[in-house]
Amino acid sequence: MTQQPDATAATRILIADDHPTLREGLRAILDTQEDFTVAGEAADGEEAVAKAEAMRPDVVLMDLEMPRLDGVEATRRIVERLPGTPVIVLTAFDTDDRIIGAVEAGAQGYLLKGATRDEIFRAIRVARQGGTLLQPAIASKLLRHVHRPHGREGREALSEREREVLALLVDGLMNKEIARRLSISERTVKFHVASILGKLGVPNRAAAVRVALEQRLLAR
Repeated sequence: MTQQPDATAATRILIADDHPTLREGLRAILDTQEDFTVAGEAADGEEAVAKAEAMRPDVVLMDLEMPRLDGVEATRRIVERLPGTPVIVLTAFDTDDRIIGAVEAGAQGYLLKGATRDEIFRAIRVARQGGTLLQPAIASKLLRHVHRPHGREGREALSEREREVLALLVDGLMNKEIARRLSISERTVKFHVASILGKLGVPNRAAAVRVALEQRLLAR
C-alpha cells in the first residue's frame, strides 16, 4: 500500500536546473512558504537522478535542457526508480514533442518558466497530494496533439463515473476535491483512478490526462 504524505510535514523539494541563478531564484521563492523546504539542487540530469535517489524528495522541479542527461530522461529514471515521487517540469520549452515526451516519461506537472509563483506553489502542492497540474496553454497543446487512431476504444472502455473522474483529473483536482465534487468517498475516488489507469494502460495520472486529451475521451 502506498503511504500517504504527511500533511503536517514540510514538502522537501529537489531543484534540477543547469542555471545557478535560476536555482537561486527558485530557492528564494520556495523559501517564502512555510510548508516548503529545498532539500537540494542539481545542475544536470545525472546529478538530479543521483540526488533524488539519495535524498528521496517529496517533489522534483525539473528543467528539460540540461547537460549530461536531459530532463525527459532524468524524469523517466526518477519515476522508474522512485515510484510515487512526483516530477514537475519547469522549462522554457513549450513545443509539442517536449511536452509529450515529458508527460510520457511520467511528469505529473508541466509549467513554463513564465509561470507565476502562485502557479508554482499550487503545482507543488497538487503533485505532493498525488494530483496533476498542467498550465492551460500546455493542456491546449496536448488537446491539439491528437495522433492516436483508435480514440473511441478507450472512451467506450470507461464507465460514466470513470469519465467524470477523468474529467476532474484533467482539471487538476486532487482525490479529496474529486470526492467532494462527486459526493463520494476518497477511497472510492482512488478505486476509480486505479481503474482508469488500468483501462488506459498508463502508469500515472499525468499520462491519463495526456491520453484523455489526445484521444478526446471526454469529447461530447
